[in-house]
Amino acid sequence: MAYLDINNVVKRYEGHTALDGVSMQVEQGCIYGLLGPNGAGKSTLIRIINRILAADEGTVTLNGKAMTDDDIAHIGYLPEERGLYKKMKVGDHIVYLGRLKGMTKADAVASMHWWLDRFNLKEWENKKVENLSKGMQQKVQFIGTVIHRPPLLIFDEPFSGFDPVNAEQLKAEILALRDQGSTILFSTHNMASVEEVCQQITLLNHSHVVLTGSVDEVKQQHKKNIIAVQTPDTIAANPDLFTLLPPDPVKKADTRIKLAAGVQVRDAINWLNEHYFLTGFSEVLPSMNEIFIETVKSKNVENNE
Repeated sequence: MAYLDINNVVKRYEGHTALDGVSMQVEQGCIYGLLGPNGAGKSTLIRIINRILAADEGTVTLNGKAMTDDDIAHIGYLPEERGLYKKMKVGDHIVYLGRLKGMTKADAVASMHWWLDRFNLKEWENKKVENLSKGMQQKVQFIGTVIHRPPLLIFDEPFSGFDPVNAEQLKAEILALRDQGSTILFSTHNMASVEEVCQQITLLNHSHVVLTGSVDEVKQQHKKNIIAVQTPDTIAANPDLFTLLPPDPVKKADTRIKLAAGVQVRDAINWLNEHYFLTGFSEVLPSMNEIFIETVKSKNVENNE
């Protein structure tokens, strides 16, 4: 049984259907990527899970039960549109957010101190939020999202506004929360971060689910039968087995070949071994960014036909 089960959810506005029969199952302790271009329906779905909006059709269950307003206390939501009270002191603001989620003052204060130490923000506890840099404010909002240790976390573009060093720290914290048992719904346009942290994904486009599965499964489904070969020799094309592709801009030393239709990897490698000195080879899988662009473009073409 999925921890978060979204079943055939529909949301309509006058003249527009934001979600049209969307289903996805998020397992407990998983980081689940919710992907899609702008206007695909991601924000609407997140608002329905947070009970900001009500679905017109379909169901959303959490841990096997239909969601109610009481479940909001067990969700941590970091919205894309960040917002803090600029005149509040950092420590007071974090405690306030914890209290809103049902924490006692003592627990909220203790957790606030722990997280400020974790993010090297202890010296800013009694400073006003407006005195912090944008990156520091982002950290404060992240702390406010997770302070009550909710079993379900929803992050909408969590790395927005972070430099690479702080983004890496935030990624480590998200992975640690997963390892401690949190279930995480992760909405982003940053496909590199999807590959780094997500186990499962669903891609929305024009209000529909157009792709779903584990990251590894999705990559396998979209592979192009391309092999990277390591050899000191110069390989010539063999049209019966493969064609040569331009070198990879990152791994320029590799020779990339695309197998002809119906040719198995082992057959091509056996032939290459007979004619060249191979030191290694690997199958080239598409990046999530490539899959995202290809799938969205393909579906857009179908919708316009």
